[in-house]
Amino acid sequence: MRKIKQFSACFLCMMVILLLAGCDREQSEKKAEVNLSWYINFSWFTTDWGNNMVSKAITEETGCDIEFITPSGDPNEKLDAMISSDTLPDIITLGWWEPQISELISEEKVYALDTLADKYDTYFYEVINDEVANWHKSDDGHLYRYPNSACSPSDYEKYDTLASNETFLVRKDIYEAIGSPDMTTPEGFIRAVKKAAEMFPTIDGKEMIPVGCTEFNEIGCDSFDNYLFDFLAVPYVDENGNAIDRIKNKDYVEWLKAFNQLGREGLLKDEIFLDFRTQMSEKINNGQYFCMLYQYTDMADQEKNLYAKDPDSIYIAVDGPKNAAGDDYTLPGTSVNGWTVTLISKNCENPDKAIKLLTYLISEEGQKMTWLGVEGKTWDYNEDGVPEMKNDIKKILYTDRAEFDEKYGADSCYWMMQNDAMGSQWIKDDENNPVTQLKQWTYPYTTYVGQYTITFDSNSKIGKVKNSIDTIWGETLPKLLLAKSDKEFDRIYHSYIKTRYEMGYQDVLAALTEQMNENIEKLGLDK
Repeated sequence: MRKIKQFSACFLCMMVILLLAGCDREQSEKKAEVNLSWYINFSWFTTDWGNNMVSKAITEETGCDIEFITPSGDPNEKLDAMISSDTLPDIITLGWWEPQISELISEEKVYALDTLADKYDTYFYEVINDEVANWHKSDDGHLYRYPNSACSPSDYEKYDTLASNETFLVRKDIYEAIGSPDMTTPEGFIRAVKKAAEMFPTIDGKEMIPVGCTEFNEIGCDSFDNYLFDFLAVPYVDENGNAIDRIKNKDYVEWLKAFNQLGREGLLKDEIFLDFRTQMSEKINNGQYFCMLYQYTDMADQEKNLYAKDPDSIYIAVDGPKNAAGDDYTLPGTSVNGWTVTLISKNCENPDKAIKLLTYLISEEGQKMTWLGVEGKTWDYNEDGVPEMKNDIKKILYTDRAEFDEKYGADSCYWMMQNDAMGSQWIKDDENNPVTQLKQWTYPYTTYVGQYTITFDSNSKIGKVKNSIDTIWGETLPKLLLAKSDKEFDRIYHSYIKTRYEMGYQDVLAALTEQMNENIEKLGLDK
């Protein structure tokens, strides 16, 4: 009996030692910091790492110190150069639609995340959204990329505060000064813009820009194509479920002509065709635009700065362009595609650390960190047991985003793996937040259209045709907006339509129809 007790005591002692050794090993792994380079394919991203509370806490938790790399000029040129010279950094984040994704995968320049997870971190499978992961798997069955801001149809059943990003914004004081006019018709829109320009040629000592928009790029401008389609409720398919050519929609052409009329009167300023997001953000921060079709999340920081200076100078969401029937908008909610996708390069010398970092950021613990910050310092559980940011921290967030990012780095300052659906549990609408009205305005119009958002492999025949047609549209759109007459507008427009069909757009529509139907079936949606 005595030997059994001695054995039991020895066994317990050994277990304690092994447990402590395991804990020490885990802690030493965290403390053994590695440096990971992380490329963000957006020139406007300027956030650093290691100086605020959240980034320090993530480094302490994961053992990963991050060096962000961003392009100084054209993002695609920078990325293409790194691919061709085989100088890709450890981690890569780019828009889900970018053609380089298929190139990175087909040329085996990135790891399969599931392979890394099998080898280094099976917890990865517990934290990812299976619907989202299955959607993003490649044809070989492997998962090479994982998105941020991706919501599956089931997320829309689970959460009731998922919003579209797309809004029509007006500067509050100018809009009210011209009588808060109806801007839902082309005629009313033109009158309002002209009146705003006449009454406010300058604003706060700077030139007032009557109409603002997103960046023009090689394939167009979201404000004047994609967003305008959505505000006009232009359908994706016909009554038989076949993909339609949205650019041929009558209401869309009429609204392009309305913008062209403003252009002929000098009210589409040169800078809207030239500015990158950095310059646009500065002008939003100055309140220089009268109206914009814009993603409100892209100007949230500037909105808070305007509110801190003068609550009347902020942008508010109001009803903007509508189709002739006055139909409700069909604004896209966050889809299963998400916004960006993140991949791990085969140049990464520490793929074990890289996959564990992504796992942490995707997990609920990581989401609380990036959305709310450090427990006990920036947030606590409220009386209902729900995580909530502290009031004094929220006050800084709502009034000085730069100071908030510098000190704390929460509220998706590091958005690369953000989960909008999960975050909606903790980030509630707050009337003290000047962005709340913009978000709430979208609720009645937000709809799921992930089944219709499609990209083709850029190396495929259809992909090459689609990319070539899109490039010509990128050249055509500014010409339409700046045409010197209706006759010139019609000539440019019809020439483009003729060219796109000569290039094989009918085949593109057939491929879109096929892919849309596959997506509907894959997502379990009704046709």
